[in-house]
Amino acid sequence: MLKITHPNDLLELALTNKLTSECGTCNALMNPGWESVPGSFNLKLLKLIGTLRNEDSPETWEEYHPNGTHSWSADAPIAIGYHPYSRCDIYQCIDCTRKYLRYGEYGGYYIDERVRPLNAYLIAKG
Repeated sequence: MLKITHPNDLLELALTNKLTSECGTCNALMNPGWESVPGSFNLKLLKLIGTLRNEDSPETWEEYHPNGTHSWSADAPIAIGYHPYSRCDIYQCIDCTRKYLRYGEYGGYYIDERVRPLNAYLIAKG
């Protein structure tokens, strides 16, 4: 499993991503910003390939939005070391190899699995 700790490494991986191709397996996840995984989507169709987590760093809730975006913005930067990316793993579709960022939002009595396509153009350079 890949351990991504630097934006350049994430960018290199993201540049291999297929953001425009059609895939019957994972097209339901192709929203540009963070979205809850649809309840009908089988998470076993995504394969864990890496992580942005750094278990040696303290947990942070600080977000990175220098241009006035917010967590749900389609153009929000993907920023290693900031929430929610510090809690993300990287998955790829088992059919088309499209890559996604995914984390679990824990609230009360449920876990909300959230997913976002890995988009090279949105990676914050640090």
